[in-house]
Amino acid sequence: MATLSPTAAHRDPAAWELATVPAAGDSAAARRFCRAVAAGHYENFTVATLLVPARLRQHLANVYTFARWADDLADEAASRGEAIAALADWRQQLMDCFAGRPRHPVFVALAETIDEAGLAIDPFADLIDAFQQDQEKTHYASRVELLDYCRRSADPVGRIVLGLEGCRDPELVRMSDAICTGLQLVNFWQDLTRDRLAGRVYLPAADMARYGVEESMLAATTAPPALRALLAEEVAWARDCFTIGSPLTTAAPRLLRPAIALFLAGGRAVADAIERADYDTLARRPTVGRAAKLRLAVRASWACWAAIVARRGGPA
Repeated sequence: MATLSPTAAHRDPAAWELATVPAAGDSAAARRFCRAVAAGHYENFTVATLLVPARLRQHLANVYTFARWADDLADEAASRGEAIAALADWRQQLMDCFAGRPRHPVFVALAETIDEAGLAIDPFADLIDAFQQDQEKTHYASRVELLDYCRRSADPVGRIVLGLEGCRDPELVRMSDAICTGLQLVNFWQDLTRDRLAGRVYLPAADMARYGVEESMLAATTAPPALRALLAEEVAWARDCFTIGSPLTTAAPRLLRPAIALFLAGGRAVADAIERADYDTLARRPTVGRAAKLRLAVRASWACWAAIVARRGGPA
């Protein structure tokens, strides 16, 4: 087996080297590869998967690795043209997978998830659309435009996770979309500098104009008052999304509730971190520490268990 990565210049090559890409057709090795990629790249994966039943953990790893590989094809390509071509090939492989002809090991593993859960192609295709859009669109005129991007870059993940438990209820999907959009928004607001260096500005131009914020301000080492005021409003927007989605923590399929509660709490914790930094995300990127994440996981699990006990009228 050869050690491969989506591109030669991966942002974290050491993590990919921990997971060798198996030969085509080796389904057991493909599953191991996806687990290794998810554990090696995503610091929340181990904690999150402890909050879902064991039978779903492999599926989550398969889905994560699909998205991560596509993300790296987009972000680590040598040129925009190379990224677009690589994503087009990934899309074709996705179509082949749904047609019963998986080729790449990631799709060999993902095919099992798709078959067992009866997942549709749409959310996977939407994710690829979003990665491609990042190659073609670097600025957003309005919140409507940004929400359309979030609909394809963030919301599909929640829809896939709900689908793993056969949940397609429109109201629950709406709540999931709200949480995922909120998570995407707080990530934008904490990553203003990273995105600017990549040539992207996710702050809606209409919002910037209302506060008199110029794009040049994003290159400063500390946020001026106008930008901090704008970010306070944008964080409030993300919090509103979390409020809309919060009922999902008790309405979703029971076995998914602790993980959903964790991600909701994590998003709110990022919003709190930005607020504590006085909305100056240029001076320092606000983050949530590992110990805090573990506390959130414990609280999420306990809260969901307590809610179940309350509904049953006593200890389970």
